[in-house]
Amino acid sequence: MGTNPSFLTRMSSNSLRRYALAVAAVAVAFLVNSALHPLVGDRVGYALLLPAVAFSAWYCGIGPSIVATLLALVGSTYGFIPPIQPFRVFTLAEFVRALVFLFSSAAIVAMGEARRRQNERLRNEQGALEKRVQERTADLDTANGNLRELSARLLQLQDDERRRIARELHDSVGQTLAALAMNLSAVRLDVERLTKTTHALTDSENLVRDMSTEVRTISHLLHPPLLDEAGLASAIRWYVEGFALRSKIKVELDLPENFGRLPRESETAIFRVVQECRTNIHRHSESPLARIRLRYRDHEVLVEIADKGKGIPPEKIQQLASTGAPGVGIRGMRERLRQLGGTLEINSNGTGSVVTVHLPIPETSSPAKALPSSSPAEA
Repeated sequence: MGTNPSFLTRMSSNSLRRYALAVAAVAVAFLVNSALHPLVGDRVGYALLLPAVAFSAWYCGIGPSIVATLLALVGSTYGFIPPIQPFRVFTLAEFVRALVFLFSSAAIVAMGEARRRQNERLRNEQGALEKRVQERTADLDTANGNLRELSARLLQLQDDERRRIARELHDSVGQTLAALAMNLSAVRLDVERLTKTTHALTDSENLVRDMSTEVRTISHLLHPPLLDEAGLASAIRWYVEGFALRSKIKVELDLPENFGRLPRESETAIFRVVQECRTNIHRHSESPLARIRLRYRDHEVLVEIADKGKGIPPEKIQQLASTGAPGVGIRGMRERLRQLGGTLEINSNGTGSVVTVHLPIPETSSPAKALPSSSPAEA
């Protein structure tokens, strides 16, 4: 494998720059020394050269710092600024100063090189740490994606299971109970003359009717057949009537008469949100009134469910807005809507609560497409 010429050019340019900086630092030290020489003589010569060596060792590397040390030693001994004295004889004091300067420079160069290697090691460790963090982040994103897919699959399986149980209850147990009721009615006609058994048979017929009603109610609550057969509007009207009758809570339903069909997943999600909100109002809000409003505009279904109850405390609102605190019902509604691209908001002012749902609907599946006669304002 060949070496990249541009990389070599950059490396060469960088090395030349470091050597140039080291030489420039020594030159500046000599210029300052020359300027101060008339005032202080030779007493501060080496003292001014040591910062230049330290600068070279700190910022330029071991090679440039060695060059700077040698230039400083030669320059201070023979002089680079006229008059140059190439054959001057050293005195003992000058020799000792040069030796001290040489050892001091060697110590500075060693410390600078140690610092440079430590910084390089820290940079390498930081790079490795950042790489591990990126890998862990990628693994976490993958795990979150798998979790979201699993959650969507669980919700789908739950709806399918509810639909199957509702169908089985209606088709098997309901039919059996109806046949039993007819048999008991026939027996009752035969034994009406027996007054002692008439009351027991009447009670049995009532019990059978109650059981049939309960089975039918449970089947409809699990998954109302109207939701699949007649659509969301009919299912919500049926559910609201039953809810108002059972809970004694007045319900105002604002739903366009020509509200068309939506995709099955969207209709199921909206119906479950309405069902969960009505249950919460009955259990917690102590509200005598509830309002449900559905509208379709700009390829989006808007659902608003409000009550006039005691509201939700501010700390509970903050808890519901966080990711880890909502109850099972709220979490299920949000997850179901999120899988379809929708959102759920909960607001309360102390005199009631409002749950708002925004659920996007594909243009090909919009109620306006299903019912051409509906105007945009009504949709």
